[in-house]
Amino acid sequence: MKLYLDPGHGGSDPGAQGNGLKEKDIALDIALRIRTIVMNSYDNVEVMMSRTSDISKSLRDRTNEANTWRADYYLSIHCNAYNGSASGYEDYIHSSLSDSSSTAKYRDFLHTEIMKVNQLNNRGKKKANFHVLRETAMSALLTENGFIDNGQDAALMKEPSWRQNVAQGHVNGLEKAFNLKRKTNDSTMFYKVIAGSFKSKENAEKRVTYLESQGIESFIKSVTIYGETRYRVQAGSFSSKENAEKRLQEVKNAGIDDAYIVAENGESNQEDQSGYSILGQTFLSSAQMNQYAKEINPSALELGKYYLTFGEYYGIKGDVAFAQAMHETDFLRFTGVVQPNQNNFCGLGATGPDEPGASFSTPREGVLAHIQHLFAYASTKRLPNEYPLVDPRFDLVNRGSASTWIGLNGKWAVPGEQYGQSILNIYERMIHSTIQNLEEIIQEIQSS
Repeated sequence: MKLYLDPGHGGSDPGAQGNGLKEKDIALDIALRIRTIVMNSYDNVEVMMSRTSDISKSLRDRTNEANTWRADYYLSIHCNAYNGSASGYEDYIHSSLSDSSSTAKYRDFLHTEIMKVNQLNNRGKKKANFHVLRETAMSALLTENGFIDNGQDAALMKEPSWRQNVAQGHVNGLEKAFNLKRKTNDSTMFYKVIAGSFKSKENAEKRVTYLESQGIESFIKSVTIYGETRYRVQAGSFSSKENAEKRLQEVKNAGIDDAYIVAENGESNQEDQSGYSILGQTFLSSAQMNQYAKEINPSALELGKYYLTFGEYYGIKGDVAFAQAMHETDFLRFTGVVQPNQNNFCGLGATGPDEPGASFSTPREGVLAHIQHLFAYASTKRLPNEYPLVDPRFDLVNRGSASTWIGLNGKWAVPGEQYGQSILNIYERMIHSTIQNLEEIIQEIQSS
């Protein structure tokens, strides 16, 4: 299945605005999360995004790209606005389509699954003559994920966990609509029942006490959201979504209306990844790196030898840096503002259409600049002198300010709340793919 994923607006077009938020940012964040979940969890799915960064791109360019790529499904992610007085979720298919069309049936799956997790009012299934619905050669859906100028909806949008949940809802709908098959080596998905989120720990403790009186065990877990500590009351973690939904209903039956489910890809989320250092040994070979990139993009440039060589010299985990390059360039398809001829594999200096970032004369030089920039963040030592300094932004870095990949959040990418996690998720997939390939080789040898 080929999924074209379209975060609405971007660049000079911010979309709807309200409560300190811009639609283009929320849409991109949700879309990137959708891509990460899909690529991590399912076999035989390709994803192309209209944009992976804050760039301007016309509607015509988006639909032409999807049509040329021959996508099977076009999914456009948006938020809504209406004078602050409206709230909730709605989605759209083209106005010419009947409710019995395949597009409408696909939409039914997504609408149902998204509504299960988004904590928003259901504004229904709608139709419109939007360009991305009219000019696409494949089935297309446009989702409006809350009203950004509504205080309650915007408060949800500000929470990374909510955006992750909404992304998961979209993916759950895609799985059912297209019968997607989960990867056999995929890490377990856990569904956590959150029975309230509080600014006050005392209020969280009261909720735990109340749940205990209702025969429901729970505990408090603190999280940081936009620099603010929140205290979540967790009433269970389940590998079965059905069991999580049963517990959620128990919590709601106890009178807790603000309970919801958070879906996480394994127990190893940000807390577990936070200590994974940028400095260290490179484990994958250059061939293994290249092979993984070509599994996603058969035309991918072979950069593995440079990430291996420079990674080992500077003491940087070159294979994780390679995963970062795959994240930045959409597996060397360059669907963002940076173009292939720039040899800029990590988005150095790229901030938008008017500033596409640095350019390097060769792929080798581009990788060297990438590794040097990581060295600037991860170490306070003097740069080794065997290779010339080609990173034009080396001296702009607060030396040693990010020793881990998660530490790059908000520094390498802004706001970039899940930037490091996205890199490590790709790296994890690289490891799984390499192990699977080696197992197949061993089986061939044993059977011959």
